[in-house]
Amino acid sequence: MSLKLITTVIFTLTYLLLILKPKIRHIISITAAIFFIAIGIVPIKSTIFVINWNVLGILFGTMGVVTLLIDSRIPAYLGDKIIDKMPNVKMAIFALAVFTGIISAFAENVSTLLLVAPVAFSICERIDISPVPVIIAIAVSSNLQGAATLVGDPTSMLLAGYAHMNFLDFFWYDHHLSIAVPTEIGAIAAALILLYIFRKDTQPIHLKERTIVKDWFPGILAILMIIALVFASFLPFKNINGVICVSFLAIGVIYEFFKKRFHMLKSIVQETDWETILLLVGLFIIVNALINVGIINDIARFIASLSKGSIFLGYTLIVWGSVVFSAFIDNVPYVATMLPVAGGLAALLNAPTELFLFGLLIGATLGGNLTPIGASTNIAATGLLRKKGYKVSFGEFAKIGVPFTLAAVSAGFISLYLIMKPFIK
Repeated sequence: MSLKLITTVIFTLTYLLLILKPKIRHIISITAAIFFIAIGIVPIKSTIFVINWNVLGILFGTMGVVTLLIDSRIPAYLGDKIIDKMPNVKMAIFALAVFTGIISAFAENVSTLLLVAPVAFSICERIDISPVPVIIAIAVSSNLQGAATLVGDPTSMLLAGYAHMNFLDFFWYDHHLSIAVPTEIGAIAAALILLYIFRKDTQPIHLKERTIVKDWFPGILAILMIIALVFASFLPFKNINGVICVSFLAIGVIYEFFKKRFHMLKSIVQETDWETILLLVGLFIIVNALINVGIINDIARFIASLSKGSIFLGYTLIVWGSVVFSAFIDNVPYVATMLPVAGGLAALLNAPTELFLFGLLIGATLGGNLTPIGASTNIAATGLLRKKGYKVSFGEFAKIGVPFTLAAVSAGFISLYLIMKPFIK
């Protein structure tokens, strides 16, 4: 049996297990990686270089800083301020969804949902409406803008690691507008869909209780971290974003230590998504195995054959194919696998690489909103509602998720192609 066939069988089995057993996906990923190392497809000496430590540093540092930020209650305080200025429920839900999207561009999506959900439940209780559509709206909004910044989502971090992108590259890349712009255009289109869905909820609203901020320092720390990432974009050094994020987390840990808030040190450890970190470690090795035996090139050539030499058709297949796949499977392993495929496809079609890389992220990041199982945030949202005694059917989720996703992806799909069209030969 050839190494390519062995790798194909193991990768297929691994991917099926990732779909069927998402709760142990980190164990599955690490096990497959160890297997590839053991049989020599990924040389053990190169393993440390295969793992993208910069991406892991960004993920770990950002998660820790966000944990401190959420505990400070600053985001909840800002949310209260925004909601209190809205004239009715429709605009309050709209503002809450937009606010959620903005927060999720800089914070992990599930954490964003858990931060904003209590405000939404409070609003629904006061005016006696079902929280189901409101929580769904917040969940899909938190998934929306992760592609806009380097620290917004693990998929963005994977893109940055693969393409060697810095913080500002997400806004301006190689002499043209970057992925943040079509992502925000998609966000605007999706927000308008929410306004239409909640058009009949015109009850007046006013918050009686407001959040009190516990400590402003984490907010200052988060802002300084973003500024440092922007500043690093002008430096000639590559792959230092992870060091910056971990360094600011270290500052936060030292601050909490001197404040004798030792429970926060424990919270940082507990709230860090170690499973995703381990998942990524395994995926870096698995993808390297696919590259080493030529499977990545085979997939790229297959998609190129389907596109029949057309850059637009290839781009369409990447974006909308990603939407379909991400509606049912975790987008992190999907993006990790498909980034080199998208890069290879761009080379085969003689297209700008970023057209396919950015298209992949738009489809994969927004596609999970089609179904209640397409993203961790959606699963967490239905879990919160279940605890409150509300069952969410597939149809109920689809009433918001489907038009929201189609509007966001369509707007992002069209705007990205128009941005890149002058660079297509």
